[in-house]
Amino acid sequence: MLKIYNTLTRDKQDFKPITPNSVRMYVCGMTVYDYCHLGHARVMVVFDMVYRWLKASGYDVTYVRNITDIDDKIIKRAAENNESIHTLTQRFIGAMHEDADALGVQHPDHEPRATQYVPQMLEMIEQLEQNGLAYKAADGDVNYAVRKFDGYGKLSGKSLEDLRAGERVEVASEKHDPLDFVLWKHAKDSEADEVKWDSKWGKGRPGWHIECSAMGSELLGKHFDIHGGGADLQFPHHENEIAQSEGAHRCKFVNYWMHNGFVRVDNEKMSKSLGNFFTIREVLKKYDAEVVRFFILRAHYRSPLNYSDAHLDDAKGALTRLYTALKSNPPQPSLIREGAGTGSSPDKERLGGVAVDWRSPYSARFKAAMDDDLNTPEAVAVLFDLANEVNRNQSAQAAVQLKALAGVLGLLQRDAREFLQGGAVDGGMDDVAINARIEARIAAKKAKNFAEADRIRKELLEAGIVLEDTARGTVWRRALKAVCRPQPGG
Repeated sequence: MLKIYNTLTRDKQDFKPITPNSVRMYVCGMTVYDYCHLGHARVMVVFDMVYRWLKASGYDVTYVRNITDIDDKIIKRAAENNESIHTLTQRFIGAMHEDADALGVQHPDHEPRATQYVPQMLEMIEQLEQNGLAYKAADGDVNYAVRKFDGYGKLSGKSLEDLRAGERVEVASEKHDPLDFVLWKHAKDSEADEVKWDSKWGKGRPGWHIECSAMGSELLGKHFDIHGGGADLQFPHHENEIAQSEGAHRCKFVNYWMHNGFVRVDNEKMSKSLGNFFTIREVLKKYDAEVVRFFILRAHYRSPLNYSDAHLDDAKGALTRLYTALKSNPPQPSLIREGAGTGSSPDKERLGGVAVDWRSPYSARFKAAMDDDLNTPEAVAVLFDLANEVNRNQSAQAAVQLKALAGVLGLLQRDAREFLQGGAVDGGMDDVAINARIEARIAAKKAKNFAEADRIRKELLEAGIVLEDTARGTVWRRALKAVCRPQPGG
């Protein structure tokens, strides 16, 4: 049985969906005022992996990942750029989709935008007011009365006393209590009309926290299975979602809370405020997108992920070893067994067109790892054991298994030669030039001019191109970039 670490209970629990064989999952998405960075990439890739595994396990999954397209930062950036909020958000939503597609992230089933669900937010705020949990302050804002909700702090483990002492508390005299947070922000004269909605409390716009509560409830119901996001959202955002949703609907909101770990640079959290963040686009200029996906997935989703060129170079080398095994023994479609997924029925399309034989020892180990709180490091180790089997025994069947299991993680689905040859980097030789030199080397060997053939091989090697003479002819790949690491003693 699949076990998931539940942040709410702080332990691994057997996963039991509310409705048998059906899973409803909500993940907090991006606030679209800038390009996505590697922290966003981790959220997208991690929960894409969760989505894929749930489907591979035979569940019918409804996956919602929202877009925040109204927010203080968005309003500020649009004003700085002298452009409309719609123009700004549309541009960065397009960029986000391009980044997600490059990383092999499947589209969620629903991708609601906050501005499309303001009526549902207003309805929830009114319900909270009727339940005695919301009030209009003197400044026109509508706030949530935190102390009136029993159990506030149960997700984050923070007590009201700790919070009252000043931890992440925004003090405002208009609030009845410094712990209270805003549900509806009154409109300011300086703000554009496109961020003002009519309400019974006057013109305004929703607070950030109410957005996800309303969208999640509207699309998945008042009580659903999984809610995910980055660890930084655990408090106050997800804590406030619980207070809003359970306060309005008087029932449990979510059964399993999942949070992925931070991305770190030099042991500090990657963040824009520290100026140590890297956009996905910046990283993809240097590294193949599948290398970045592999880099993210070979770490456990709850652990910190340490970013550096050295770590990405190491990921590239590891992924190259897997692709090299597939290049030597490409999987033959005729060897694919018409088998079942981990559930009760075949699911070829969802496993990249390849059915996995879950009865084999390697596949069983892979499944056991993934069922243990999505333990991708152990699952990736199974892929390397399979690659060794491919190389050791020239096993085409093992190659089929390797490609199929990797496909569950969204890896190794390209032609091996295409990945290994890649493209010209930093002005290096392109495919046409490389193939021309290889043809010249073949001609030199036929003419028994072995000195010239050796010279061409050396020339290509110096350009970062490794040649391999095989029974099928000469093939090539780009050499891995050398990584300089400090040695003991200096």
